[in-house]
Amino acid sequence: MSGKERIVVFPSRMALTQMKIRLKGAEKGHSLLKKKSDALTLRFRQILAKIIETKQIMGDAMKQAGISLAEAKFAAGDFSHTIVHNVDKAQSKVRNKKDNVAGVTLPLFEHYADGADSK
Repeated sequence: MSGKERIVVFPSRMALTQMKIRLKGAEKGHSLLKKKSDALTLRFRQILAKIIETKQIMGDAMKQAGISLAEAKFAAGDFSHTIVHNVDKAQSKVRNKKDNVAGVTLPLFEHYADGADSK
């Protein structure tokens, strides 16, 4: 510990009491920050596990979608302009919410279906 970090204190019982109060406050603050850090780390790991699971599911779905698209194009030709013309609004949407984890506001995205497939 360098001399710059030392607190100059007059040696008395009152100063000792004040230093004990400051130490107790610092320990309490440190423990609260540790709990907050642990909660955020736990939430991060949950989100990361969900992302990994979703990536694996999407990889399998994209393989199947690619095969299905190739089959459909082989059978019907190019039909993309027909699809774009018939769709008015998106059926699949994302809702934005906020989640509070240990005093930290985290964005939360939720998928939901709205509307019909076509006209």
